[in-house]
Amino acid sequence: MQSHSEPARERWRAVRAIIARNSETVPSEVKADINVTPLVDVVLVLLIIFMVVTPLIASGIAVDLPRTQHHSRKPDDGRDIVISVTAEGRLYVGARQLTGLPDLRGAVLRETAKFPQKGVYLKADARASFGTVRQALDILRGADINDVILGTEALEKAKGAQGE
Repeated sequence: MQSHSEPARERWRAVRAIIARNSETVPSEVKADINVTPLVDVVLVLLIIFMVVTPLIASGIAVDLPRTQHHSRKPDDGRDIVISVTAEGRLYVGARQLTGLPDLRGAVLRETAKFPQKGVYLKADARASFGTVRQALDILRGADINDVILGTEALEKAKGAQGE
């Protein structure tokens, strides 16, 4: 009669034989090189994602700002309520289009109630009607917003135009 330990011993012998055979094919040296290729792949993918997404993060609607000689550069840091007036006279608060000038007061008051520390940045297209921009400024003044930053771009002098 065989005891329970006999089959277990046979199995262990078989396992040891397999390990002994495979130990001859396993190299005795451990390779300590770090494979940085996956890391570089991940970093490049993240870089591409940031390059694609960053222009989309800019607040407001893209408009062709008027060019001025005395331009003070203000970066779009996301700390302002951006109001955009397009050449066609459409109004936007951030990326949300308003139905008209009468909606501007309510939209700005809602934004200032949510974020009282934010300033107002008015970006008007250079081809927009002055009357529309002036009415927007009047509505902002009526909403007790007196500090409005008007968006402009720097006027670039043409090289060689004045004998330079």
